[in-house]
Amino acid sequence: MTSRITVCRGCCCGTERKHPEVDHDRQLRVLREHLTSVRVADCLDACEVSNVVVVQPSPAARAAGAKPVWVGSVLDDDAVRGVIDWVGAGGPGLAAPPPSVAERIVPTPAVTQDQPVV
Repeated sequence: MTSRITVCRGCCCGTERKHPEVDHDRQLRVLREHLTSVRVADCLDACEVSNVVVVQPSPAARAAGAKPVWVGSVLDDDAVRGVIDWVGAGGPGLAAPPPSVAERIVPTPAVTQDQPVV
Protein backbone atom coordinates (compact mmCIF):
# COMPACT_ATOMS: atom_id res chain seq x y z
CA MET A 1 0.00 0.00 0.00
CA THR A 2 1.25 3.46 -0.84
CA SER A 3 1.06 6.75 0.95
CA ARG A 4 -2.28 8.51 1.01
CA ILE A 5 -2.87 12.22 0.96
CA THR A 6 -5.46 14.51 2.48
CA VAL A 7 -6.25 17.68 0.56
CA CYS A 8 -7.76 20.58 2.46
CA ARG A 9 -10.65 22.13 0.56
CA GLY A 10 -12.68 23.94 3.18
CA CYS A 11 -12.43 27.31 4.88
CA CYS A 12 -9.84 28.96 2.64
CA CYS A 13 -7.89 26.12 1.05
CA GLY A 14 -9.36 25.33 -2.30
CA THR A 15 -11.52 28.43 -2.53
CA GLU A 16 -11.52 31.12 -5.16
CA ARG A 17 -12.01 33.69 -2.41
CA LYS A 18 -8.46 33.31 -1.12
CA HIS A 19 -6.73 31.96 -4.22
CA PRO A 20 -8.66 33.10 -7.31
CA GLU A 21 -5.73 32.35 -9.61
CA VAL A 22 -5.77 28.61 -8.82
CA ASP A 23 -7.99 26.05 -10.53
CA HIS A 24 -8.73 24.04 -7.40
CA ASP A 25 -10.99 21.52 -9.13
CA ARG A 26 -8.26 20.80 -11.69
CA GLN A 27 -5.67 20.31 -8.95
CA LEU A 28 -7.87 17.77 -7.20
CA ARG A 29 -8.65 16.01 -10.49
CA VAL A 30 -4.92 15.74 -11.35
CA LEU A 31 -4.10 14.37 -7.89
CA ARG A 32 -6.87 11.78 -8.18
CA GLU A 33 -5.75 10.78 -11.70
CA HIS A 34 -2.24 9.99 -10.46
CA LEU A 35 -2.70 8.79 -6.88
CA THR A 36 -4.80 5.92 -5.57
CA SER A 37 -5.72 7.38 -2.19
CA VAL A 38 -6.81 11.03 -2.07
CA ARG A 39 -9.09 12.22 0.71
CA VAL A 40 -10.64 15.66 0.96
CA ALA A 41 -10.96 17.41 4.31
CA ASP A 42 -13.25 20.35 4.95
CA CYS A 43 -10.71 22.30 7.00
CA LEU A 44 -7.37 21.31 8.51
CA ASP A 45 -7.00 24.61 10.39
CA ALA A 46 -3.77 25.64 8.71
CA CYS A 47 -5.20 28.59 6.82
CA GLU A 48 -2.01 30.64 6.98
CA VAL A 49 -0.34 28.15 4.60
CA SER A 50 -3.28 27.24 2.37
CA ASN A 51 -3.59 25.12 0.12
CA VAL A 52 -2.57 22.30 2.43
CA VAL A 53 -1.87 18.71 1.49
CA VAL A 54 -0.98 16.17 4.18
CA VAL A 55 1.09 13.23 2.94
CA GLN A 56 0.71 10.15 5.11
CA PRO A 57 3.49 7.58 5.20
CA SER A 58 2.78 4.10 3.89
CA PRO A 59 1.94 1.54 6.59
CA ALA A 60 5.47 0.10 6.39
CA ALA A 61 7.06 3.54 6.72
CA ARG A 62 4.73 4.42 9.61
CA ALA A 63 5.71 1.18 11.37
CA ALA A 64 9.33 2.29 10.99
CA GLY A 65 8.53 5.65 12.63
CA ALA A 66 7.66 7.94 9.71
CA LYS A 67 5.12 10.67 10.46
CA PRO A 68 2.63 12.55 8.26
CA VAL A 69 4.12 15.55 6.48
CA TRP A 70 2.16 18.78 6.01
CA VAL A 71 2.81 20.62 2.77
CA GLY A 72 1.54 24.18 2.51
CA SER A 73 1.07 26.58 -0.38
CA VAL A 74 0.31 23.88 -2.93
CA LEU A 75 -0.78 26.54 -5.38
CA ASP A 76 0.86 25.62 -8.68
CA ASP A 77 1.50 22.71 -11.01
CA ASP A 78 5.08 22.24 -9.74
CA ALA A 79 3.83 21.66 -6.20
CA VAL A 80 1.07 19.29 -7.33
CA ARG A 81 3.51 17.35 -9.52
CA GLY A 82 6.00 17.25 -6.64
CA VAL A 83 3.43 15.69 -4.31
CA ILE A 84 2.54 13.10 -6.98
CA ASP A 85 6.21 12.29 -7.62
CA TRP A 86 7.00 12.01 -3.90
CA VAL A 87 4.12 9.65 -3.22
CA GLY A 88 5.12 7.64 -6.29
CA ALA A 89 8.66 7.34 -4.92
CA GLY A 90 7.37 6.08 -1.54
CA GLY A 91 6.55 9.23 0.40
CA PRO A 92 7.55 10.08 3.99
CA GLY A 93 10.10 7.75 5.51
CA LEU A 94 10.95 6.08 2.20
CA ALA A 95 11.91 8.88 -0.17
CA ALA A 96 13.16 12.42 0.13
CA PRO A 97 10.64 15.02 -1.01
CA PRO A 98 11.47 16.78 -4.28
CA PRO A 99 12.57 20.42 -3.95
CA SER A 100 9.12 21.72 -4.98
CA VAL A 101 7.69 19.93 -1.93
CA ALA A 102 10.61 20.28 0.51
CA GLU A 103 10.45 24.08 0.29
CA ARG A 104 6.76 23.99 1.22
CA ILE A 105 6.86 21.61 4.20
CA VAL A 106 5.29 23.27 7.23
CA PRO A 107 5.22 22.27 10.90
CA THR A 108 2.36 20.01 11.89
CA PRO A 109 -0.18 22.24 13.62
CA ALA A 110 -1.17 21.53 17.20
CA VAL A 111 -4.35 19.47 17.32
CA THR A 112 -7.36 21.17 18.88
CA GLN A 113 -10.65 19.57 19.85
CA ASP A 114 -12.34 20.99 16.73
CA GLN A 115 -9.62 19.91 14.34
CA PRO A 116 -9.68 16.48 12.70
CA VAL A 117 -6.67 14.29 13.28
CA VAL A 118 -5.17 13.33 9.93
